[in-house]
Amino acid sequence: MRAAFYSKGMACASTLAPVMRRDGAAALLQVLRCSAVPHGVLTHTARSGLQGPNPFALHRLRKNHTTMNFQQLRSVREAVRCGFNLTEVAALLYTSQPGVSRQIRELEEELGIEIFVRAGKRLTGLTPPGQAVLPIVERLLQDADNLKRAGQDYSSSHEGRLSIAATHSQARYALPHVVRDFRAMFPQVSLHLHQGSPKQVAEMLLSGEADIGVATEALSHYDALVTLPCYRWTHSIVVPPGHPLLDLQEPVTLQQLQAFPIITYELGYTGRSHIDEAFAREGLKPEVVLSAMDADVIKTYVELGMGVGIVASIAVDPERDRHLRMLDARHLFEVNVTRLGVRRGTWLRGYAYSFIETFAPTLTREAVERAVRGVSAHE
Repeated sequence: MRAAFYSKGMACASTLAPVMRRDGAAALLQVLRCSAVPHGVLTHTARSGLQGPNPFALHRLRKNHTTMNFQQLRSVREAVRCGFNLTEVAALLYTSQPGVSRQIRELEEELGIEIFVRAGKRLTGLTPPGQAVLPIVERLLQDADNLKRAGQDYSSSHEGRLSIAATHSQARYALPHVVRDFRAMFPQVSLHLHQGSPKQVAEMLLSGEADIGVATEALSHYDALVTLPCYRWTHSIVVPPGHPLLDLQEPVTLQQLQAFPIITYELGYTGRSHIDEAFAREGLKPEVVLSAMDADVIKTYVELGMGVGIVASIAVDPERDRHLRMLDARHLFEVNVTRLGVRRGTWLRGYAYSFIETFAPTLTREAVERAVRGVSAHE
């Protein structure tokens, strides 16, 4: 109704411009009439006899007409993220389920479309119009968040919150010194470190739960994420003292390695795909007796004599792992690349760029900003 009112009013105003210069009150009345103002909104004034706005009728109009707001947009976005479970959405937004339903309905009425497919009172999916507007909803909410961050960057540049999502290997072996140095530079920034699988790291970035993600796998599979290479690393073989592989005069081969039970990472973690691919290329099928997400777990079972371990080289420390021996495996398995990810189009606080550059010195603020804007950092 508001759009129709506006368009009709503008059309009338353009045709009545000469009249308005001569008799503004009469012309305004005609514009309001052309705009199809509902009955009762206009009233006569005592002085001129002309009709003017009836404040009580206008109040009724405002009361019955909802205006799009961020809570409506959040309700739609979270309904999709929560698999259309409005109970979860209500808990997430600190409101009631009927409140969520009302917010969604009001937005649908405002837009004049059905966003969700319904089965009774339950939401079961997105309609075609819903699929079209969802990216816009997400972009509006991201821009609102960016606006808030931009303001904070200028009002309190050294205060705030930074959330990092990383796999166990990165959190345990690659990030400790970075976190320590960052805390020394920005003591008033609250730093939160979340651990998860590569897929979980990506999901935390996409949902906005994390500002920066660090992982080797998965991040580059998502178009909504910008990923940048941080560093390259290889695998090593770990065995107990006195193991037969230590007696070899030449570098160990895959054929020699597969003669022993293997303990290594789970599928999807820390370069496991490169390990499997190397054996497959040689037509070999090693016996993987145990797989784990955590290199410390792998090393524990190697110490017990259950098998030969294949772990990331950064996970082996001669001082800490005195009960193990390490063999270089860089000639056996493809080099891995750890990547840093952020949401495309996001506004990163100034201290976030400092964290990134502390972790990967080649990733300067300029390089990251260019990538986030969709411009190659190499151009």
